[in-house]
Amino acid sequence: MTINRHFEIIYLLLDRKMITAKELAEYFEVSTRTIYRDVDVLSGAGIPIYARKGKGGGISLLEGYTFQASLLTSKEQEDILMGLQTLVATDFPNTDKILTKVARLFKKTPSNWIDVDLSPWGSGQKNRQLFTILREAIIQQSVIHFSYFNSEGEHSKRAMEPLQLLFKQNAWYISGYCLWKKDFRIFKISRMREVTRTNQTFSPKSPSMVIENAERNVGQSSIPVTLRIASNGAHRVYDEFEDHMITLNKDGSYTINAHFPIGLWLDGYLLSFGTLLEEIHPEDLRARLVTKLDEMQSKHNDE
Repeated sequence: MTINRHFEIIYLLLDRKMITAKELAEYFEVSTRTIYRDVDVLSGAGIPIYARKGKGGGISLLEGYTFQASLLTSKEQEDILMGLQTLVATDFPNTDKILTKVARLFKKTPSNWIDVDLSPWGSGQKNRQLFTILREAIIQQSVIHFSYFNSEGEHSKRAMEPLQLLFKQNAWYISGYCLWKKDFRIFKISRMREVTRTNQTFSPKSPSMVIENAERNVGQSSIPVTLRIASNGAHRVYDEFEDHMITLNKDGSYTINAHFPIGLWLDGYLLSFGTLLEEIHPEDLRARLVTKLDEMQSKHNDE
């Protein structure tokens, strides 16, 4: 991250009077040519930095120079710190050190305003490690292998070029290019098992294509559904549906008009409402759920 390196070069030079290009190159693990380019960029931005070659030479700042945080407004400084804090919260490599140094340059104490934990509430260590594996695979552009159970309960082995973590309709998904299907796919993370990150790398493709394909596929396999949910189901209604899908009835119940993907997932989802679900349309969907309830009752009666 070039901007971060520029900030750190200034920080190091404020801390030490002079540093050689070789020392900086080794510190940042770049070439000396890259360091001299950084010096040119900083000089062009108005920082009084200069390089002196030969014995006893090196890179230094003009004597008496202090970082002019006033070149940035207070809001701009806060925005920079916020951006760095967001990266720190997502465990982006090395940003915690950069945040500390930039905060010192701005003479500000960053507030602990954000914390990001991608795993669901109540997750065990295994789930938290899964999100770490997926995040690192996306950042490092590593192919992942995993087992997957789709909405029909079918099991398959997959290899994928992961592109993006998504949060959609109260669930986490990962999007990417499925090497098995030779197409863009989105997978629900809770249905993934045996996830491993491989040493195989890839060149990333545009995540927008994944979303467009997924939205199109969901639209093609969805049906319109009307539900009436009891008044004491308000927490589910407002958690899980958009405002334009919700109608508040005179008796306090809610009518929901939405599209749902066809499959076993839909049956399980609707049954999860239990006695809160007072009405279901279309008729064939209601009949199917009644049949499932009868089967469940029959099984329990036989025990």
